Amino acid sequence: MDLAALTIFRAVVRENGVTRAAAKLNRVQSNVTTRIKQLEEQLGTDLFIRDGRRLVLTPAGETLLPYAERLLALADEARHAVRENRPSGRLRLGTMESVAASRLPGLLAQYHQRWPDVALELETGTTGRLVERVREFEVDAALIAMPLDPDTLTDVFESVPVFREELVMLTPRGHRPIHQARDVALSTLIAFERGCAYRSYIEKWYLEHGIRPARVLELGSYHAIVACVAAGAGVAVAPRSVLDLQQNVDDIAVHSLGELGTIDTLLIWRRGHFSSALNALREELLAASNMAGTAPAQGGETTMQPA
Repeated sequence: MDLAALTIFRAVVRENGVTRAAAKLNRVQSNVTTRIKQLEEQLGTDLFIRDGRRLVLTPAGETLLPYAERLLALADEARHAVRENRPSGRLRLGTMESVAASRLPGLLAQYHQRWPDVALELETGTTGRLVERVREFEVDAALIAMPLDPDTLTDVFESVPVFREELVMLTPRGHRPIHQARDVALSTLIAFERGCAYRSYIEKWYLEHGIRPARVLELGSYHAIVACVAAGAGVAVAPRSVLDLQQNVDDIAVHSLGELGTIDTLLIWRRGHFSSALNALREELLAASNMAGTAPAQGGETTMQPA
């Protein structure tokens, strides 16, 4: 059972079939099929069954997958360890959409210029999803919001805070000031899917006041969320840092959430799964951090209109 066979096995799983896996790996389909059969023979069990035109993992395949991820991740770590300390190779980074839009563009451009030998792959998702991606070795590190339950980050992970965000409530322009959840006049909360840490914080805020939104409209981007708020479809929460990037801000009001709105962004990675490329990214993030000298947000009961 060699690393090449495990790489092919993982690619077939991730690409959901031999054809796409072969294209991803720049191999011919027959080679991929042969290597999978050889791996099955070595293990003495089938790893896939065919369901129509799809390949589905058998229980043995399901068992092998996390081991394959761990072995391949360990091999990557070993390669980094024996090379000179100059960052190189592949770095898979997960991030929340808000961070990707407001914090990363200039920083990643600088990173690429400084470390051109690093192939940086970026994907976005909710905090809950990104934590699982790091746990399963599907990304090397992720930028997430501090989870509502910090115990989510068990001793499997290491982390460092890199940004402090102010979470604010967005309402249509002209909405009355919001001091508590009962002041929210609209019954629809517009938010990302479950797993979004910011959504968890605001839903907890509602519950602490003994109410809950009548409905939640789930959208996949802040552009769409802000547009729906401006149109009067409901209220939303967002980091203040993303508002400068949005259109329609003249049609919304921004309400402070006080101490609830102070939430740190963390860079997390699996304990022991570190590399020179990730270390260089961590240094870039810390150099760009707004954490130093940042005081916690004070409880506010004012409504501010963006310029």
